[in-house]
Amino acid sequence: MKIRLGYVAISKSLDNVTSSHALNYTNYEKNKDINKIYEVINRNLTDLDKILNYNIKNSIHFYRLTSHLIPLADHKDINFDYVNKFSNEFLQLSKLINDNHMRVDLHPNQFAVLNSTKKEVVENTFRILEYQYNLLESLNIKNKIIILHIGSNTFGKKQSIARFIKNFNLLPNHIKKCIAIENDDKIFNILDALEISKKLNIPIVLDYHHHICNNDNINIRNYYEQIFNSWKTINPKVHFSSPKNKTKKDIRSHHDYINADDFITFIEEIKYLNYDVDIMIEAKEKDEAMFRLIRNLKYKTNYKFIDDTTFEVN
Repeated sequence: MKIRLGYVAISKSLDNVTSSHALNYTNYEKNKDINKIYEVINRNLTDLDKILNYNIKNSIHFYRLTSHLIPLADHKDINFDYVNKFSNEFLQLSKLINDNHMRVDLHPNQFAVLNSTKKEVVENTFRILEYQYNLLESLNIKNKIIILHIGSNTFGKKQSIARFIKNFNLLPNHIKKCIAIENDDKIFNILDALEISKKLNIPIVLDYHHHICNNDNINIRNYYEQIFNSWKTINPKVHFSSPKNKTKKDIRSHHDYINADDFITFIEEIKYLNYDVDIMIEAKEKDEAMFRLIRNLKYKTNYKFIDDTTFEVN
């Protein structure tokens, strides 16, 4: 079994580098100067280039792009052509990603609620998903993955799952093919995700921390194989974080770092399946947390490291 580790959006090791520079609609609306948006996009793409090169030099093969790369791209009252405007920049970034076989994906923010009871929220979610698809397409990502939470629990879980399925089926086919769902920490657990996955034939991202918070006392070991089997063409993906504290108040909050013993326990639980798995580290200290975990793994286990962030488990 081969495990690849990755991190989310921002490298803590790079000073003053972020691909999430923002421009809100209020500031844009003052003078409606589209060049202001282009300036921010240019900064973000420039910094993304730095991050990708950092990843390559540190053998990081797995990375989540920020949803904020193109500000206002999903706003209903603005229309601008960032794809052609920055085609050369996208081509360069695409070359970095694909020549180095880096897996990248996207995870929309809390405003993407596919099963909302509000028409305007669902319409906004469609725009968000279209933008994220266009971004992955611009980067020439072959295996496009956009990760969604199941969303709202209005009128109860059964009706909420039905709304998710109904609205999913209204999506364009090119976006349907990209969607993966994730269990959450309050409402929809891994059994709910499995139900939707089987009905829609879409993959499940297991969030281990969310499962600890929201599990209906099920034994997760009984479901690992079903979860991983939901991935047909690429490695299963897992999200891993540690609670800030294991108290009722703080258990849902992410810690700065990863509890190495809990991580090792998880790896030992899944190794019998012999799947190659990509694990996204969702700690506040980002890549620093990932490399701290790696140092702990080298000290506490006999896992064979292939490179800086990839190891084998027998």
